[in-house]
Amino acid sequence: MISNSDQASAHINRSTSLPSSIQAWKIYLMDQDKSEYTVKAFMGDMSLLTRFFPPDITIGEITTNDLNRFIEWLENGRGKGIPCSAKSLARRITSIKSFFRWLSENGRISADPAESIVQRSVISPLPEVLNSEERKKVLETAQGMSEGLNPDVRPYVLLKLLLETGIKKSECLNIKLPHFILGNGEKYLFVRYPDQKDRNKERKIPVSDVWAIKYQEYLEQYGPKDWVFPWSPRRLEYILEDICKAAGIEKHLSFSMCRWNSALDDWMEGINRDKIRQKLGVSKIQWREISMKLKKLGAEYK
Repeated sequence: MISNSDQASAHINRSTSLPSSIQAWKIYLMDQDKSEYTVKAFMGDMSLLTRFFPPDITIGEITTNDLNRFIEWLENGRGKGIPCSAKSLARRITSIKSFFRWLSENGRISADPAESIVQRSVISPLPEVLNSEERKKVLETAQGMSEGLNPDVRPYVLLKLLLETGIKKSECLNIKLPHFILGNGEKYLFVRYPDQKDRNKERKIPVSDVWAIKYQEYLEQYGPKDWVFPWSPRRLEYILEDICKAAGIEKHLSFSMCRWNSALDDWMEGINRDKIRQKLGVSKIQWREISMKLKKLGAEYK
């Protein structure tokens, strides 16, 4: 059976106009189950390419020099004082390279003019993290909330879990009761994903005996039936913010900050770098930037 993308690209050759070729590529991307956001971003980038070139230019006429002139046009503000941010420029170069690689690999053009275009890498600013004293203080504050006349063990269980495991907010919200294995031997959280395409992110992350004891108190206090944290994302964010406010710390305690602190703790303890990557559930490509940031954070928080 011929796919929609095969039908759309069947008529394309080096004499096909740039806009027609881009439309065929759009159909191909959709046929590959790319997200709506990804396709929209690619098409937005390619619309700039069509604005730069004459309307009758064909894909076989476009050279590497032409593409370099286009990139220079993007960098210099398109003549209207609207320069690209470094992040946008990097993404647009990715779009160009992906488009022409698709044309070349499918034999629509004899050579890929974007192959030698240099990709731009962008490293976002360093994330804000808690220093060792602040980390100790928020944990002590959360511990205090679990004691006294009106104890609430939920803040401590949430905070310590995030600091120990480094899981993302979406992963935390997806935890069900059976995802914790807390027997007499090994204790761990099994991070699960409902979608088959995300199964490569599933992993087992150890949790401490201290946390497991508090978790039992949490189960007795709240009695969750299915989801471990059956509240909205915003409610859990408020809990973290309340801990930080009660601890007298001006930083914004968040899921992301806890994730970075968890990774930084492991980094500073000298844990095998690939084990940290696996614990975070990130690819080797994503790890390149993350490890660079952890190295810089580690130098700052020695």
